[in-house]
Amino acid sequence: MASPISQKLEEKLVCSICLELFRVPVTLPCGHNFCKHCISNHWHKQEQAPAGAERGYTCPECRRGFDRRPELEKNVTLCSVVELARDAEARVLGTERCEVTHGELCPQHGRPLELYCQDERRGICCVCTVRQCQRHRRVLFEEERSRKQALLEESLEKAEQESERIKQEMQELEEQTRSIKESSEGLKSAILSKFTLLRKALEDCQWQTVARIEQEQAAALGRVGEDWSLLKDHLDVLGQHRERAQSLLACPDHRTFLQEFPLLPSLESPEARLPVEFDVAGVVKPITEILTDISRLLLEDLPGSVAPKAPDPVGQGPVQPEGLAVKVVAPLPECQLRAELLKAPSMPLLFPDHRNLTFDPDTANKYLELSKGNRKAKHGPGAVCGRQEQGARFEPWQVLCTQGCGQGHHYWEVEISSHSVILGVTYCSLPRQRQQGPKFNIGLDGGSWGLQVREDGYLAWHKGRAEKIRERLYKNLGVSLDYSKGLLSFYGLGERTQLIHSFHHVFTEPLYPVFWLCEGRAVTLSRRG
Repeated sequence: MASPISQKLEEKLVCSICLELFRVPVTLPCGHNFCKHCISNHWHKQEQAPAGAERGYTCPECRRGFDRRPELEKNVTLCSVVELARDAEARVLGTERCEVTHGELCPQHGRPLELYCQDERRGICCVCTVRQCQRHRRVLFEEERSRKQALLEESLEKAEQESERIKQEMQELEEQTRSIKESSEGLKSAILSKFTLLRKALEDCQWQTVARIEQEQAAALGRVGEDWSLLKDHLDVLGQHRERAQSLLACPDHRTFLQEFPLLPSLESPEARLPVEFDVAGVVKPITEILTDISRLLLEDLPGSVAPKAPDPVGQGPVQPEGLAVKVVAPLPECQLRAELLKAPSMPLLFPDHRNLTFDPDTANKYLELSKGNRKAKHGPGAVCGRQEQGARFEPWQVLCTQGCGQGHHYWEVEISSHSVILGVTYCSLPRQRQQGPKFNIGLDGGSWGLQVREDGYLAWHKGRAEKIRERLYKNLGVSLDYSKGLLSFYGLGERTQLIHSFHHVFTEPLYPVFWLCEGRAVTLSRRG
């Protein structure tokens, strides 16, 4: 187990965007450090913001804004510290080897080093010359130094020339980038303003379609769950019948056998099970037809509409361009799931079984500070004081809730301070020790499920596999667990409720809510009633 000092040092060397040790760390004018690749991707997404949205460059940690994109320079000191953290053992061994070669005496014979052996690439004494290096190429130290110094100077000259060439090419690329941005900025703003209304309409249609598919999916999975439960009950009855029949067959007494045989219940075949119908193609067929017409308009008819419009005949209305007939389609029916979700922000009709949860202080990592009522957890160094290591406490920055969830439906809500947190559920057997790889162990095995909130979206974790989800970040999140149907869903709570991701599984043990918090983050459990 790492010492507290080394563990604390490692925490300071973690990038808050990718949650890994820094790779080519850079420092912003505000003083915060990030991987060069991570902060470049972050600013690239801000550059892609649509017209009308807030533009500029911000720090993901303190949200300080910059009018121009800051120049990213490598933090040499921090990079060296990261390399020390990764290669500490190798560096110690290397130092020990170097100490042996720094001496002025031969380590084997204790005599002064007089010549340099080119074959073995080391200094040798007179005894080495006679014994080990008699047939080797031997020269004076000055001669070998002169030869290698010439090679090194030639290498430095080539490196300098190559550096000048690369700098010149980089300057040309910067000028080309500036020219591309200036020439395209005007065109981009004009096009974006024209498509704002169209994009909004498509997004609304997309949300309705996804909600409809989720509704059909939930209904089909419910029917599948009911069929599964009936088959499981019949399987249990068959098992009991088999046990009683085997016991009766093993009875040696004939009279007892004949007396017990009529008491054995007769087997009843289950009713024929009708297949569950889930016609996905039929659900999305209307929107597919609409998108086909829209695609035809955008890809075929719309480009021709830029031609000059014909003058209006006297006394007549405007002439429509030929071939630009717009097909009028009936609006999609109002999604029942969406209507229920919008009835109240806390969704009392859809999720009546709201749970008021509390954190379990016996499982909290020593860096997690809990509030007085155990409803808020914050990652900070103040929690370490006076806290002893215990077997039930997590080594990763994690904490369980005291309440477990079994049969039935359960729902709870949480508020997060920022990204870089994970919320999920797990069996009680989740390892308390830190695993290799990620800084957490939620969703790395088959007994836990987690949703990681990142700066650029979400990751759904289970069995060590992550599914990336492109969705806006929500500060308030809802978790719905239908244990009987094997359905675990995560929702974003805002002006309208948005389904982020759902897991489907047959749960076999009670589930406990679990959370992971990066440094400086906080999670609050919502309370109702």
